[in-house]
Amino acid sequence: MNETPFSRLEDVILDEAFPEVDLALRRGRHIDRDDTAWYGFLSDGQGYLEAFYRRFGAELVRRNEGYFYLLPTSDRLGRRQLSVAEMLVGQALTLLYLDPATVEAGGITTRAGVLSHLASVMGTESLVRALNPKRKKYDERVAQETVRTRVSEALRRLATLGFVDSLDEERVRLRPALMRFAEPVRGSAATAEALEQLVAAGEVVLTEGDDSDDGDDGESSERELNEFSPDEPDPADDEPAEPIAWVEEFAAALDVVPIPSDDPEADA
Repeated sequence: MNETPFSRLEDVILDEAFPEVDLALRRGRHIDRDDTAWYGFLSDGQGYLEAFYRRFGAELVRRNEGYFYLLPTSDRLGRRQLSVAEMLVGQALTLLYLDPATVEAGGITTRAGVLSHLASVMGTESLVRALNPKRKKYDERVAQETVRTRVSEALRRLATLGFVDSLDEERVRLRPALMRFAEPVRGSAATAEALEQLVAAGEVVLTEGDDSDDGDDGESSERELNEFSPDEPDPADDEPAEPIAWVEEFAAALDVVPIPSDDPEADA
């Protein structure tokens, strides 16, 4: 067993890293090995913090890919699910993350590349309708602009959650936490191909893996997932929204634990 500088929970809480790490986790931030100091702190204090967060109705989860996150198991801390756009973009980013070409590029892709990949996997018309669900009739130019806007907004939100790093206006660096979007196909022999089929077919398997830091035995325990709460309808839209059930259901597996904040980026 690795040595830890902490001998009790009080030592963990009094550590200078605790306030910022705690706030980040509660806001849904995923912390990986690139967050060197934070990741080291969580690794050292993991045993104490697991028991600490259970008292608040949440699980501190550590995945074998090398990242931590907080998963709510009750409503005591509140919860938020990803939007449809965030889900779709996250899945596309995961496919790119698993692409050898992206690995060769240092894990860096572009916003245009994300749009292109989404259109390739889903089909342009399906993508436009998925991100314009409240309108049965739409102007193609306006709809495509809406898609670009929502993809950009999704990338910004995913960056605040630790899934990607925004390098500049066009490039993003992909991070290990994107593998959360591959949960439905965890254990598949060909994860990328299986995930791509799910995205293309609009289907998803609702399972939550039960991994430990000692290794993944390939088994997963099925867990009842909370109902996805879609964004509030836009009063300007006359047509009712058509549900995108497969996205909404899977989104529940990726909910995050927000805290009140004055920062609109954090609670958006």
